Amino acid sequence: MPTLNWATKKPPAPIVAKLELDSITYPHGTGYPDVSPVNRLILGDNLAVMWALLPEYEGKIQLIYTDPPFFTNRRYPARVGRGEDSRRPQEWRLAEGYPDHWPDIDTYLDMLYPRLVLMHRLLAPTGTLYLHLDWHADAYARLLLDEIFGTERFLNEIIWAYHGPSPIRKAFNRKHDTILAYTRSDQYTFNPNAVRQPYDPQTVKTFASSPRAGFGKVPDLARGKVPEDWWYFPVVARLHHERTGYPTQKPEALLERMILASTKPGDLVADFFCGSGTTPVVAARIGRRFIAGDVTFRAVHTTRTRLVDAGVKPFSLEVTETEKVKSTIKTFGKNAITCPSASTLRFTQLQLNLDYWEADPAWDGKIFHSASQITRPRKGLPMIELSLPILSDLPVCVRLVTIDGQQFQTVLTK
Repeated sequence: MPTLNWATKKPPAPIVAKLELDSITYPHGTGYPDVSPVNRLILGDNLAVMWALLPEYEGKIQLIYTDPPFFTNRRYPARVGRGEDSRRPQEWRLAEGYPDHWPDIDTYLDMLYPRLVLMHRLLAPTGTLYLHLDWHADAYARLLLDEIFGTERFLNEIIWAYHGPSPIRKAFNRKHDTILAYTRSDQYTFNPNAVRQPYDPQTVKTFASSPRAGFGKVPDLARGKVPEDWWYFPVVARLHHERTGYPTQKPEALLERMILASTKPGDLVADFFCGSGTTPVVAARIGRRFIAGDVTFRAVHTTRTRLVDAGVKPFSLEVTETEKVKSTIKTFGKNAITCPSASTLRFTQLQLNLDYWEADPAWDGKIFHSASQITRPRKGLPMIELSLPILSDLPVCVRLVTIDGQQFQTVLTK
């Protein structure tokens, strides 16, 4: 079989990497302090992250969904405003989201290739990889996956179709993405009954009116059908209840279909380009464990707030050694937070543009145990709740995140 080669192509070189536990989050206090987290959220370059995970997880992850940069050569800002008119983008409040900008295709492939090799190693023998791209680079990725997995391990080329405006005037509008599915072996998991959908009403009517419909084959119309390899789901811009403001966010229904099809309850799902956190949110909701990570704090913070809002089981937040060195958690003045009662804290400085805050009522100076959290509402007025319940009297450690992504921490004492 042909292989894809370029001037700088080389096998992935091992990286000595270590993950350090930063905090454990107990959404709404559930499970605090006794429940140990089985889910992991990680901040750091996913190449180093995957090398660090290999000793524990090689051959153990049932599904990896990966939504890397698409080689669009664009920079994607994140919307951080609230209550803005979606029809007036010139008035949106924006912050840095993530760049998808590369000097050339060789540089892009140097990023993608070693990560796909490590994902192959992390997959369980019954596992499936779903690689999500579009027309910019999917042809290159198909050849890489054929090389890494073997052409016999190709499962599906899934087309995700959607509607929306387009600036294209001299070609057909490009309104689909490509999801390449490869399995680790021929003993892969696929649950057709978990993803069946109703037949089209016209199909039901046709079979009811003609015994010759289907060339003699009569389907179980009540049971429904397994979806074809083209899927229509609306983009998140049309799903107001899901929107986080994070660029290129994917709809929950898209991830739910893949996870239901290729995993069983309790299985481990991973997403190392987790972005807005759709994969871990869906995985947790339908009873799967997750490992999710991203290289930007904006992505990890967005994911964390979604997990808190969803009320999932406790999860850890870990960082690579590099990210720990870069960490810029600032000390915030204690006078900005008051303690009006033994079970409540109150934040008093509205001008900080608070996006999220949390409290550890038993701070040990090392690992932050988040027992109470407040997130800024995603719809309606941009005001965040300024009263935070705590589970004990002072002392207590409080962490804050602003709309602009700055982090603050302070310890309140009697």
